[in-house]
Amino acid sequence: MKSFLQGRKLIITKNKSIKSSSHNFYTLLDTVQGKKGFGNGEQDWGYVDVRPGAHMFWWLYYTTNTAVSNYYDKPLLIWLQGGPGASSTGFGNFEELGPLDINLNARNHTWVKNYNVLFIDNPVGTGFSYVDKFSALTTNNNQIAKDLVELMRAFYKEFPKFKTVPTYILCESYGGKMSAEWALEWYKAQKSGTIESNLKGVGLGDSWISPIDSVLTWAPYLWQTGLVDTTGLKAIEAAAKKTEQAVKAGLWKQATMLWGITENVINSVTNGIDFYNILTKMGSDSYASASRYADFNIAFKFLGNRSLLSSYDDLALERLMNGQVRKALNLNVKWGAQNGNVFSALQGDFMKPVTSVVERLLDETNLKIFIYSGQLDLIVDTPGTLLWTEKLQWRYAKQWRLSDRFPLVADGIIEGFFKRCNNLSFYWVNRAGHMVPADNPAAMAKILEHLIQK
Repeated sequence: MKSFLQGRKLIITKNKSIKSSSHNFYTLLDTVQGKKGFGNGEQDWGYVDVRPGAHMFWWLYYTTNTAVSNYYDKPLLIWLQGGPGASSTGFGNFEELGPLDINLNARNHTWVKNYNVLFIDNPVGTGFSYVDKFSALTTNNNQIAKDLVELMRAFYKEFPKFKTVPTYILCESYGGKMSAEWALEWYKAQKSGTIESNLKGVGLGDSWISPIDSVLTWAPYLWQTGLVDTTGLKAIEAAAKKTEQAVKAGLWKQATMLWGITENVINSVTNGIDFYNILTKMGSDSYASASRYADFNIAFKFLGNRSLLSSYDDLALERLMNGQVRKALNLNVKWGAQNGNVFSALQGDFMKPVTSVVERLLDETNLKIFIYSGQLDLIVDTPGTLLWTEKLQWRYAKQWRLSDRFPLVADGIIEGFFKRCNNLSFYWVNRAGHMVPADNPAAMAKILEHLIQK
């Protein structure tokens, strides 16, 4: 207990349920507040050695909701970024849903207002996470999932009060591929009693679950939205077809390379479209800059954060994380130093689907599985996401496909649509690209409400 309380503040409040004319009664809240981190609000952070030489960093924000007397009255939401090799503590935190934006202004739609939020720099080597030797980097999705289960074991050991708190995994892009398998591994451990927790569901946002379904729908999506002509359509289709052939042959590293080539073709015929939101206004010299990312060894830029180019935001975030944030958290690790190595280690796993894992989640667990997709996203477009979802083989597959679709309404505005059957829900999100929490926070708030409601 001494180590748990060390460096933290205890909060004492007047107990209004006890009436006395001569005494003030005080009780210690059944909670321990975190440390002063970066910005306002109570926080905690630290490292877990998930394997020898593999050090994973986490950063917890306690909810700032004043309507509850106890942090543990609010659910715990865990955020995983994409890439692989993009940092949750950086991109997800400061560019999407944390309490401060990249300019350090308070974010009105931060999730911390209503929930406890845990950011994890995953896989090891991402963000502030690091490995002693590159041989300790993960090379497949199952290794990533097992590392994350180990992190949560250590987390609950340090914060045992969170064991009973309803917990949900939320994610984006490649983070969805990792989250699906992590949720399955975690559920099995929870059911067997090897980890005591209360995992309730997973939200797969614009997730890289069936890569080839995304790649094969890029061309028609761009053509139907008027962003390429027929010549461009055929050029993209030809590159995508080669990627498909490599996938069918099980040539996974080659498929990853051809994926990168297909994106380069798109860059060429669109003059550098924003892969994360097709309506983003791009400069006339966009392609000249984007072409630098042809090498798939650094292609994690496409799936990890909004800034495809070496943009102001990209550089500003790096300065922030390695400057004020690193100093405030008293860290001696350089943020982002091993990001590229993370992608390289996983290039043989990058294009492999995990649809079978999602099927197991639906058939073998009681977890809520939410799939949500921004209509303006290209990299993991809605047509491709809906395609693999409708091909899932699970016990309620037919019923789900025939289920009615309903409008997703927030403050009288239709922000999208959804359908659900048993433990699967699918959300079409209007006016949003790849980063749904940032692009349409009203829709995201409703999705979270649906996910968490009993």
